[in-house]
Amino acid sequence: MNKKFFALGASMFTAVLLAGCGSSAKSGESLTILNYGKYFDPEALKLFEEETGIEVEYEEYESPEEMYTKYKAGSIDYDLLCTSDYMIQKLIEEEEVLPMNHDNIPGYQNIDQSIIDASASFDPEHTYTIPFFYGTVGIIYNTTEVGASEADSWDVLWDSKYDGKIIMENSVRDCFLVPLKRLGYSLNTTDEGELNEALSMLLEQKPMIYAYFVDETGDEMAAGNASLAVAYSGEAAYAQSLSDELAYSVPKEGSNLWIDSWFMPKTCKNQENAEKFLDFLCREDIARMNFDYVYYATPNTAVYDALDEETKQDKTIFPDQETVDNCEVFVNLDETGTNLYNQLWKELKSN
Repeated sequence: MNKKFFALGASMFTAVLLAGCGSSAKSGESLTILNYGKYFDPEALKLFEEETGIEVEYEEYESPEEMYTKYKAGSIDYDLLCTSDYMIQKLIEEEEVLPMNHDNIPGYQNIDQSIIDASASFDPEHTYTIPFFYGTVGIIYNTTEVGASEADSWDVLWDSKYDGKIIMENSVRDCFLVPLKRLGYSLNTTDEGELNEALSMLLEQKPMIYAYFVDETGDEMAAGNASLAVAYSGEAAYAQSLSDELAYSVPKEGSNLWIDSWFMPKTCKNQENAEKFLDFLCREDIARMNFDYVYYATPNTAVYDALDEETKQDKTIFPDQETVDNCEVFVNLDETGTNLYNQLWKELKSN
């Protein structure tokens, strides 16, 4: 698989994307998109412009919370956004999302019905979204230093022999899910007592942490700078492509099954162009380009069916049913719950 994009920093990656945009657009039509960093092949974006004449302004962000802040600032009228389940649910509840007419997106038929069904946790009637990628959160570990049986439990992240060799996610929900699942609680809990227990665990662990990362994790693990890292499954697959010494585990206590999806916010001014783009990304050739570039599990059945058996059987990329059944999907928290998580996150990062 082509993983060269990971060598680019986020700002450089954005520059590559934007440098390609607009060069072939001649119709005066436009489209403004906000997506996770490093989550779309720049060549596919250029191809869309060449095929349609639509000029794309493409922006990136790192976390769902950052996306929410950028969107709610109201300075840019975004036509399309891609983000994670619980944040989409929040925006739907705030009436910030437009209904999507899937009849205008023929490529939607390529999307795996099981992933559409799983999206019901945040889009109950499948009214607003199209799944883009999905996966799990687990542990990347160096097999020369950490045993598979150790990495089968979140407990290993508190083992003193890995002092200074642990990477945690620099994201409030992804970080807190680790102690919550270790304690046997739901990763969607808003119980103050349970969350304070989780915070105590994270504060106990903090002196052992090498760093809190998101996009840097794979490179750091491949470079041998840490023994263990909490990471998204696609980041793990990328890291494994760089080093044969790395493996990935979704611990037995359970974890997060995440689904990132596209939607049209109410700021959308170019709905027809947005539908053209969504249909474009559902096309088998384009979905394959993005899969090869990002390496997360694709919900596009046309792409999956054409993969070699080794890739299909790679549980880092495509979790098996047992793993899926042992995971939870994040749901949006009410204002009180959100404020509590944010308060505890600030306390963790400031101590």
